[in-house]
Amino acid sequence: MAAFATIEDLSNLWRALKPEEITRATELLNIVSDSLRMEADKVGKDLDNMISMKPDYFLNVVKSVTVDVVARTLMTSTDQEPMTQYAEGALGYSVSGSYLVPGGGLFIKNSELSRLGLRRQRMGVIEPYGTFERHNNSIGGFDQDGN
Repeated sequence: MAAFATIEDLSNLWRALKPEEITRATELLNIVSDSLRMEADKVGKDLDNMISMKPDYFLNVVKSVTVDVVARTLMTSTDQEPMTQYAEGALGYSVSGSYLVPGGGLFIKNSELSRLGLRRQRMGVIEPYGTFERHNNSIGGFDQDGN
């Protein structure tokens, strides 16, 4: 199956890619597209079918999400652990930091899945005491005499 975005889309929507990033970005576009398909499959939806059934703007939203995930992955350092916060000390020497993604790798945010309609909350009611059939003037299966 084809990727939802192209290298040209990535360059237009994010930034011009360096020559050494193009091969990695091409592979990531395919992987992210398949990952989005898998996320849709988890909630019983077919993303390719959704694209063909929904208005044209939905394809642009899917393309935008794909580019966002690929761009975030490309920004993640591959030669050292990606840190979102880093602190150093002196004399007593202290170092601390927070990792961007524990374990590294590709991740798709819940907000991105929501944009695609793949994270909707569902509400249901469970009757803890069961259900009672109501017959004419009776409640809970008893008639007016309690029989």
